Amino acid sequence: MANRYSSNFARRDLVAGLTVAAIAVPQAMAYALIAGIDPAYGLYSAIVVTAVASIFGSSAHLMNGPTNAISLVVFSSVAFLGSDKLNAYEATFLLAVMAGVIQILVAVFRLGDLTRYISESVVIGFMAGAGFLIGLTQIANLLGLTEQGTGHQHILLRLWLTLTQGGAVNYRALAIGVGTALLVIALRKVTRKFHLPRFDMLVALTLAATVAAMLGWSQGADGIKPLVNVVAEIKAGLPTFHVPQISTTWIKEMSGSALAVAFLGLLEALSIAKAISHQTRQPLDYNRQCLAEGLANVCGGFFRCLPGSGSLTRSAINFQSGAATRWSGVFAAVAVAIAVWLFGPMARFIPKASLAGILLVTAAGLIDLRRISHAVRASRFDAGLVLVTAFSAVLIGVEFSILIGVGLSILMFVPRAARLKATELTVSAERVIRDRQPNDPDCTRMVLLDLEGEFFFGAAPELDRYFDDLRERAALKVVVLRVKRTRNPDIVCMERLQHFIVEMQTKGVPVILCGVRSDFSQAMDNLKFNAFLPTQRIFMEDAAAQGSATLSAVRLAYELIGDDLCSHCPQRKPPEPSNGALYYQI
Repeated sequence: MANRYSSNFARRDLVAGLTVAAIAVPQAMAYALIAGIDPAYGLYSAIVVTAVASIFGSSAHLMNGPTNAISLVVFSSVAFLGSDKLNAYEATFLLAVMAGVIQILVAVFRLGDLTRYISESVVIGFMAGAGFLIGLTQIANLLGLTEQGTGHQHILLRLWLTLTQGGAVNYRALAIGVGTALLVIALRKVTRKFHLPRFDMLVALTLAATVAAMLGWSQGADGIKPLVNVVAEIKAGLPTFHVPQISTTWIKEMSGSALAVAFLGLLEALSIAKAISHQTRQPLDYNRQCLAEGLANVCGGFFRCLPGSGSLTRSAINFQSGAATRWSGVFAAVAVAIAVWLFGPMARFIPKASLAGILLVTAAGLIDLRRISHAVRASRFDAGLVLVTAFSAVLIGVEFSILIGVGLSILMFVPRAARLKATELTVSAERVIRDRQPNDPDCTRMVLLDLEGEFFFGAAPELDRYFDDLRERAALKVVVLRVKRTRNPDIVCMERLQHFIVEMQTKGVPVILCGVRSDFSQAMDNLKFNAFLPTQRIFMEDAAAQGSATLSAVRLAYELIGDDLCSHCPQRKPPEPSNGALYYQI
């Protein structure tokens, strides 16, 4: 991409930005409804968070703003405030600042790359659980019921109370909600078939509001409620600077939720940016993107915004619409701001049931049955992560499910990473160094052990078992340890190795190390291995000569053994002229 911002880039970014704005307006209002706050704050998030993240981000196509999953976490996070709407709004703004600060710290300490190690199965399970919960939270709006219960009660209990005590079903609201959902699905098929811009949600929402107004369902007389619940009027204007109310009680209560919002936001944003960059070949700076996410949320918190993150839908539309640079996000934010300025007061005609219909379509899209099926079939590890994360979202709380899933993935990963494999090698009758087979005769003079895996504290118990086995071999003359395939040596395993070498040499059994890489050599230097292990018994891995370190180590081992060879040792036989001394086949 040229450094100079051309008119062609500007045209592409403007078209993409306007296309994104068309879907951002209804989505922002719907996601605010999920969070249980005024739709105006969702629109403010689509302005401020989108613009700031686009300006400071790394991806040319990632589109930030309110998202369904994070809005659901927000709803659970501020539920402890009950029906106190004003305090719930202030707590939401404070939560955005708290999550943004955490994301900025992740960037400052350059921990952005660590998000790559969080299992995709956790994200799949979380999205499935979040989609199910979003559907549950919109049943009341879809049926025109009055929500019952308090924020301290479980969502399933609140749903039961709403269904049994929330009044009679409003069939007008149900018709609007179902009609909106069906219209979105139909329009989406049309736009995909004819490759049209994605105006499906905006058109469906506009038509639903128009029909409700024409039928007189959304306009109540003085002192009389309308026949269907509608969105509150949004004052014409732009978000203004506002310092959120700070309460130590709120900070303590929402600290876990802030952590969940921060990491979920980073997971969403980075995974979306990475997926698009695979197609565009655009290089990504993970830490810069983490910083952009944090700055966007901190700024959003001071402008009455929901916490936000990367949106899969809007980012895909931005990319498919031909966006060239990050300025498409700025154009989208400006377009939303203009829409709020000109048409904000008309929000009073939008039935909540129509937003519920849009959200039901969105929720269904989050439950990706194909990916869930693949994950469950892939392995018990993936199946466990998907199921535990999904069920914990529903049964425990969506704000904790992502943390539970990440914690479980780490607990399940560490034992797998701690596996240190040891393969005994042998010198065959053909003088080939290879894996020892069950029918190969035992060598009572030399053991050649190939270690493979993480050489860190988690592997220490397995390393001890291998060393204990070698200690029990009474007739040994030499031990050759091949460490070419070990990784990340730490003090625990290096000290185990040190004690083994010293102990074996005390018994008169020299230990030879071969395939030593630079990081392993550095660890040996740091722990003063040269004080007890002669340099002649250390063979560095030579990338230019495959297998040379192992061959050299075996030759030295035979020199140390001398004539005291096994009866079946190939060294007792003179080598074939055409075969040479030793071959390497591992």
